[in-house]
Amino acid sequence: MNPRIQQVVLDTTDARALAEFYRQLFELSYRPGDEPPPSGAPDPKGRDWLVLRNDDGVPLAFQQVDELPRSTWPEPGVPQQLHLDTTVPDVTALAEARDRALALGATLRYDRSDDPEEPLYALADPAGHTFCIFVG
Repeated sequence: MNPRIQQVVLDTTDARALAEFYRQLFELSYRPGDEPPPSGAPDPKGRDWLVLRNDDGVPLAFQQVDELPRSTWPEPGVPQQLHLDTTVPDVTALAEARDRALALGATLRYDRSDDPEEPLYALADPAGHTFCIFVG
């Protein structure tokens, strides 16, 4: 029997903030028990491990680490090491998804939106992890 992918885990120095970025970007839901606490209450889960889920994909998990060098891709130095590929149906949705990601705190790393074969944007989340949005 072959193993199957359970979830994709992203290391981060702020698990709650990065989980919130992806929760809003992809409209995901927290695994029961991982939801943010009431305002001002302690957040022990947010300083350790959180999981986001959806109905049709692989869950995203966030693991707190003390230090994490930010990827410098596409520049040399620190490679991206892992990235998420996401798709939208057309170029209008591509621009909307890019704008949504930027409004949530992403950084544009690479713009290939004018490519007739596979238009895409490569962005970095607030912790520096690369993710791509392309027309699929």
